[in-house]
Amino acid sequence: MAWRWHTLLLLWIFTDGALSRQWAAWMPQSISAFRETCVSIPCTFDYPKDIRPSIIHGIWYFNSPYPKNLPPVVLKTKTNTAHDNYMGRTKLLGDIQEYNCTIQIDRLNMDLQGKYYFRVDLGGYNQYTYSEHANLYMLDEPFVSLPPEIVSGSEAELTCRVPDNCPDMKPTVNWMEIEGLEHHSVYASLEESGSTWTQVSTLKFIPSYKNNGQRLSCKVNFPGTDTEYKGFVTMNVKYAPRIVDINSSFETTEGTKVVFVCVVDSNPVSQVGWYKEGALIKEEFTGNLTLELDYVTFNHDGIYICAAENEYGRTNKTMGLAVMYAPWKPSVNSSVVAMEGETVTILCNTQGNPDPVISIVKDKQVLTSVIFENELVLEIPAITHEHDGEYWCTAENQYGQSNSSFNLTVVFSPLVLPESQCTISKDAVQCMCSVKANPDPFILFELPEMNLTVSEGDPDFRYSQRNGYIVSSILTLQKDKDLQKPILCTAVNLYGKKVQELPFQDSDTLVWAKVGPVGAVVVFVILVAVGGYFIKTREKKKITESSSFIQTEASPTSSSGNGKKNLGKKESGEISSLEGK
Repeated sequence: MAWRWHTLLLLWIFTDGALSRQWAAWMPQSISAFRETCVSIPCTFDYPKDIRPSIIHGIWYFNSPYPKNLPPVVLKTKTNTAHDNYMGRTKLLGDIQEYNCTIQIDRLNMDLQGKYYFRVDLGGYNQYTYSEHANLYMLDEPFVSLPPEIVSGSEAELTCRVPDNCPDMKPTVNWMEIEGLEHHSVYASLEESGSTWTQVSTLKFIPSYKNNGQRLSCKVNFPGTDTEYKGFVTMNVKYAPRIVDINSSFETTEGTKVVFVCVVDSNPVSQVGWYKEGALIKEEFTGNLTLELDYVTFNHDGIYICAAENEYGRTNKTMGLAVMYAPWKPSVNSSVVAMEGETVTILCNTQGNPDPVISIVKDKQVLTSVIFENELVLEIPAITHEHDGEYWCTAENQYGQSNSSFNLTVVFSPLVLPESQCTISKDAVQCMCSVKANPDPFILFELPEMNLTVSEGDPDFRYSQRNGYIVSSILTLQKDKDLQKPILCTAVNLYGKKVQELPFQDSDTLVWAKVGPVGAVVVFVILVAVGGYFIKTREKKKITESSSFIQTEASPTSSSGNGKKNLGKKESGEISSLEGK
């Protein structure tokens, strides 16, 4: 017994040394195959050259290299036997006498997935299990790979990898569900790695946002069989934002509530914002951004922009909001005092939507107008006293009307009106002098033949009635003695003097009037006015002095006579003081 152990020890020492030098095998570390197909595990081996076996046998084990562990025998060439799981499934493809231990396994299932070891039998003690082994993996689907990133507009490549390691079952590969891919093409190639082969099918195309979320499949068939496998991938296409829905431009009226909607499609989600005239109103990371205006005013009128941006691009769309409203109260000149002959410009501007019709009106007559404008200018090149009065600027559109007034006061020298004359009655001569002027004139009657002057400074003898810019004075002379022509009416203000001889009704004869001494001359100034005016005077208990300004139905009641009156009194006072001097 001792010699046997000694012999075994020497053999182990010898064998261990030989192994470390020449025992070697080559096979793929891993190999894959589909269930219900077959696989060929390529294998070669070598042994020390000093061993010269007459015949070589081999054994394939499953999952263990040690015979003492009783691993399942995949194939034993010496007896052509195998474990029940492998019976009728395996065959040696290589010539083991030529150091080729390649094996084929048919009708694969999940129970056959694992490690495969090869043991060589050279006769006697020259048996060796190689540590090198192949890992067999069972597949249920092909391996479909996506690129790290798929970007819209940039070419993308997808690959489908199918093991091709069985000479009896060659796979065919096809891409499915590729409808909608732009400019797509398929290329096939065969790759070898570690003595294993793989069919590679490459799908190239130009993706777009439409392909985001699209599923693609790679189908593997084995001709002559019903065996089929599919691999699926879902594309995650990155693309710049696109605005798929936004309000159309529209009109509304002041006081209403409006909601703007901007729907954005992008991957990844974009930062979406509403802008008006370059100013940011609202911004969020979202696919649907709404902007609510609870109470619309004219300030909300304008162009709105919805802008969306992510790392792949930026886009925007615009829409218009037209806020319709009645014209604002027009802005007009402040009241103006101008001299006759000067040029006066009347400016009227307002704002409304739509643009209004603007008119300048005086005495219920439209002087000028413009349509669909915000401003109107009226230039009067040489004003006369006829231009004096109240003017209205009116603005109107379908949503309402507004107006403003202003006064134009024209100052001018006295003008003796045509109705000024002397009338002969039975006992007296009555002379009336009507003068139009602004400011109020200083009026006096002169009888040069009698060296007699009756002026406003003689209140016991005459009175003046003022109606607007017209001042009327009446002089009555009793016929105490003969009176000869002429009788003159003189009117004076700051801007001029007018002297006019008053005509008589009977201009062909001399007027004979009898008068007493100068101290006995009785001067009666009769207030001339219409009966209606006297009624008004009695009701108001005062005389209203005012300019005759226009007032439309829409215009508020106003009077600018006070300004004229004050101006007239001041100037008349100055003339009186001059006259006194």
